[in-house]
Parts: sequence; C-alpha cells; structure tokens
Amino acid sequence: MLAVLCGVMAAKFDTLRQIREDTIVINWLKHKLQRRSSQQATEVPVNDNMTTTQTSIYQTLGGEQGVRALADAFYDNMEQLPEAAELLAIHPQPMDSIRQRFYEFLSGWLGGPNLFEQKYGHPRLRARHLPFKVDSQMRDQWMLCMTRALDSHVSCPLTRMQLRQSFYQLADHMRNADID
Repeated sequence: MLAVLCGVMAAKFDTLRQIREDTIVINWLKHKLQRRSSQQATEVPVNDNMTTTQTSIYQTLGGEQGVRALADAFYDNMEQLPEAAELLAIHPQPMDSIRQRFYEFLSGWLGGPNLFEQKYGHPRLRARHLPFKVDSQMRDQWMLCMTRALDSHVSCPLTRMQLRQSFYQLADHMRNADID
C-alpha cells in the first residue's frame, strides 16, 4: 500500500514539476518574442543621428494573409506527405477548426494580434498536447511539415532560419515521450 501511495505521489510531483517547467519556458518564449517583435513597426535609435525601423515577424510574413498561408501550408503538408501520416492521424478531421486555431496561435506568437489568447486564454501548449504521445519521431514529422511550409512561404533565408530554429525549440518542448 505504501509503495502504491509513493508511486502516486511521485507521479503527481512529476506532473507539477512539468507544469512549472512548461510555465517557465512559455513565459520565456513569450517574453523573448514580445521583445523581438511588436504589432507595429517601431523606430529604434541606432545612434544620435540614425534610427532604424524594427518590424515584427508577423509583418515580415505579410500580416494576416501571410501567417494564414503559412498555417495552411503546414496542414497541407501534413495531409499530403506520407512521412507525416502518423502526425495526421492524431488530428481531428476535418481540420478546418484546427487550421484556424493554429493561425490564431501563430498570429500572436509571431508578433501580431493575440487572437488565440483572446479567444481561448493562455495557450498552455504542452498541457494541451499531453493526451497525445509526442516523441522525437512525432516532433520530426511536425518539423518536416513546418520546414516545407517555411521553405515555400518565407523568402528571406535569415528569417526562415530563425523561424525554423524557434519552431524546433517549440516542437522539442512538446515532447512527452522518449525524453532523455
């Protein structure tokens, strides 16, 4: 009986620890992205005589239309690539509503309007994905779909590389299986 109780307590402790870690990472990512991007271009002083204009990634991608196209391309890839069949299988069909939610999430995450948070509250991404087995194979399938979407919708190589890196960190954070 004591062993069972200890096992239950250990599982609860692991869950609480994971929630705390998720919160820390999400807050860090949110802070980092908010610092890097803003909804509107802002002038940033370079020195006393010069200013430069800083543009959010949301704007760089073309605002609502560009971010929606990226989200749609991601799900188009998931539906078309045989290598992503396992990933596709865990998504509810038809995927119209999930496409819309992903667009709303990306909008805020990339420095545009915080549509997802306004509609659904804090994203709590890892918690929302806990019911699904997300291992490195699933992460890699997700990244394949996103990489192809970035390749076809982001023309600037530097922006594409930065986004690929940020998406990889996010996708890797979603893993809840085969964690080293």
